[in-house]
Amino acid sequence: MKRLSHFAIAACLLLGSAVAWAATDTPVGTWRQIDDVTGKPKSIIQITDDHGKLQGKVLQVLLSDDGPHPLCKKCEGERKDQPIEGMVIMWNVSKDDDVWDGGKILDPKTGKVYRVKLSLTDDGQKLDVHGYIGISLLGRSQVWERMQ
Repeated sequence: MKRLSHFAIAACLLLGSAVAWAATDTPVGTWRQIDDVTGKPKSIIQITDDHGKLQGKVLQVLLSDDGPHPLCKKCEGERKDQPIEGMVIMWNVSKDDDVWDGGKILDPKTGKVYRVKLSLTDDGQKLDVHGYIGISLLGRSQVWERMQ
């Protein structure tokens, strides 16, 4: 009986470490968005997988020129004047080899929508988020940090 419990504990530890490893090979998770201009944390973003398509939602705004609960004043359509917290700002992103792309990302500050490419770095602890118009060589990148 004692051997069985040791085996069960070892199996749980192995399974737990496999789950922890698997979590870092995908952008799915919670991220701290780092402002590419100030270098300060700007918001907390949760990336989820919906049938192979990633989307990112703002959980919390940490840094804003418009106060603690900013609205998307420059957005168009259904996002116009809506709270940024709770807003889906990235959608339709799918895996393409070792990057994720094909989707869009919204900059709530400007209201502009860009194409987006995501790349994991630092063993999955950082995410390079590259927004661009046209070709991906041009555009703007931010590094997001995975939250534990």
